[in-house]
Amino acid sequence: MANYPTRFDSLEDLARLPWFEVRDGRVVVSDPSVGTAIDTHTHLALSFVRPNQVDLHRGHAKTEHYLPAERALDLDVYANRNFTADDLRRMERDLSLGSLTAGGMRATHTLANLTREMGELQVAQSVLLAIDLPALSDNATTWLNAMRGDKRLIGFGSVHPWARDVEAKLDRQIALGARGIKVHPAVQLVRPDSGRAMRLYKLCGDRGIPVFWHCGPVDIEPPLGRYLSQVRHYEKAIAENPHTTFVLGHSGALQLDTALGYAKRYPNVWLEVASQSLRSIRTLVAEAPAGRLMFGTDWPFYHQAIGLAKVFIATEGDDALRRAVLRGNAERLLGLDD
Repeated sequence: MANYPTRFDSLEDLARLPWFEVRDGRVVVSDPSVGTAIDTHTHLALSFVRPNQVDLHRGHAKTEHYLPAERALDLDVYANRNFTADDLRRMERDLSLGSLTAGGMRATHTLANLTREMGELQVAQSVLLAIDLPALSDNATTWLNAMRGDKRLIGFGSVHPWARDVEAKLDRQIALGARGIKVHPAVQLVRPDSGRAMRLYKLCGDRGIPVFWHCGPVDIEPPLGRYLSQVRHYEKAIAENPHTTFVLGHSGALQLDTALGYAKRYPNVWLEVASQSLRSIRTLVAEAPAGRLMFGTDWPFYHQAIGLAKVFIATEGDDALRRAVLRGNAERLLGLDD
């Protein structure tokens, strides 16, 4: 097995790996043999309180990822360990007060910028995961309408368990093309095993669509969000809804061992690798159910090349496994292999 570097001076320094190069100041995949990927974990500019102010179709010369391109990278730590304190303050402002405006870093978190990055990195399709509150936000409908007709994009809806008319709202989003539902306990401030959440999961199972959870603490969220994301809070929902498919986003984050145990124990659990360290992805590749492990990046928090680099290294020498993690498993989950 080749001994690849895991620390880099910047995003562009990823070109020291054999699969990448820099063209016109942009990191691209230069090795077509790695095949194409489906990124199962992406977002656009989120809006709360006020309707969306960002032109989601506008292209910008540079995407302002929350982890800046000039920041040094260590692939062997959980991804948010690469942020500086100033990066975290800027990100928090952009995601909170910035969500009321059309400016800031979020102005570049558009469909045009996402699909350009995808094209440069052989990412054939991306799953967009909206996040909504019980009221005063409608990211799911906004995104589903904006991406309509673009086969590179797959939309998931967002129905807060405390919203009014949960079932009707879920059906409206499915009618708009939603292939699943995103639930983010830390942002939506709901325990994943609460009674109303359990009802939502049953509705999703009855309709044959998966639930994609943010799963696990990441140590940069507020204390309440960290408590709500504890992986132990997810098992009841998994066990009591065997007909519902659950994707554990981030594979449990900093509690990977517990999430991995659920995937081994319950056949309705899938794992997604966004933000995990290279070491953890190697563990997942070696131990997780091979048909239920999927690639994701959490764009625009991170450039998609960072997540790709980890999967390329972790699957080196096993082309079938690489294809399964990068694309094949997601195709089966989303019904794209028909």
